[in-house]
Amino acid sequence: MLRRLSDYAWRLLAVAVAAYLVLTLLGRFHLITLAAFLAMVITSVVRPLVDLADRVVPRPFAVLIGLAVAVLVPAGLLALIGETVANDVDRLSQEFQGGLDRLETVLEGAPLHLAPSTFGDLQQKVADFLSAHRSTLISTVLSGAGRLAEVGTGAALAVFMAVFFLHSGDRMWEWTVSQFPAAAGEHLGRGGRVAWRTFAGYTRGIFVVAATNAVLVGIALYFLGVPLALPLTVLEFLASFVPLVGSPVAMLVASVVALATRGPVIAVVVLLLIVVIGQIEGHLVHPLVMSRAVNLHPVAVAVSVLAGSIAAGVIGAVVAVPLVSVLWAVYADRRGPAPGAKAAEGTATAAPSGPPTVPGR
Repeated sequence: MLRRLSDYAWRLLAVAVAAYLVLTLLGRFHLITLAAFLAMVITSVVRPLVDLADRVVPRPFAVLIGLAVAVLVPAGLLALIGETVANDVDRLSQEFQGGLDRLETVLEGAPLHLAPSTFGDLQQKVADFLSAHRSTLISTVLSGAGRLAEVGTGAALAVFMAVFFLHSGDRMWEWTVSQFPAAAGEHLGRGGRVAWRTFAGYTRGIFVVAATNAVLVGIALYFLGVPLALPLTVLEFLASFVPLVGSPVAMLVASVVALATRGPVIAVVVLLLIVVIGQIEGHLVHPLVMSRAVNLHPVAVAVSVLAGSIAAGVIGAVVAVPLVSVLWAVYADRRGPAPGAKAAEGTATAAPSGPPTVPGR
């Protein structure tokens, strides 16, 4: 018994060391790693459009059409948001100031009875803090500008990689598999097909879930008369890519805006939307869209998001769930079906034939 446990312990230790070395190497070249991840996201989302256009035009033009749509749609949306905020900035500032005055009046009344000097002291403390840490804030802004240039470089690299993934990704994968011995190449090819199918299914599914949440939030904020409805809708869409956590955080931001501009009643209604949209997502949209691609328990999703955020911040929280989903899908495929299912299926459990389902053609 002890010998068997020691054998498993050494194997787990070897796997842990290998995983640590791989993660350290990827973290060392994090810009390339994130660019490759973003390129695979772009490929998984744009490929259906490229394959559709490929029936009419040559493959290079189909790739160009798909990438143009992928770039122009977000750019147009950001331009629309900027124009909306710029046109309403004076009105919004007045509404925010009036909302803060109303909030101050409410807090000074029953049941809290805060002293009128509380808000003046708070404003003075904020001003003193900004004055004392001015140099730190300036250096933070400058470092943020450097990070922005790094993000631009990574985005350009991601688009460059996505072009080749969409155009000839299958041939690139087949060449990679051919560099290994026949037996290892067969296992690698099958694992790659399973991994890409899971990753693409998750990415497309999470886009559908995020878009559904954003549409519901946008409609609700519009009818409630909350300012900045369009930017808050986009924030909800982006935040939904962090499962379980992102959407409630975005709705909390929307509730703060509603509190400052529309009053506490509308803010409470926006907070109730967190529960309503969470129920719709958890019991309708998510099972309907993601059930075929991802089969993870909510506890596993929560632990993955928390571990990813601890390891790499927001980026880790976004990457954690698709990474765990891919690893689990490959493990489940390698483990094979249960003995009873194998006997019932007969030869149907053989490795799938045909070209691997990997980025591009």
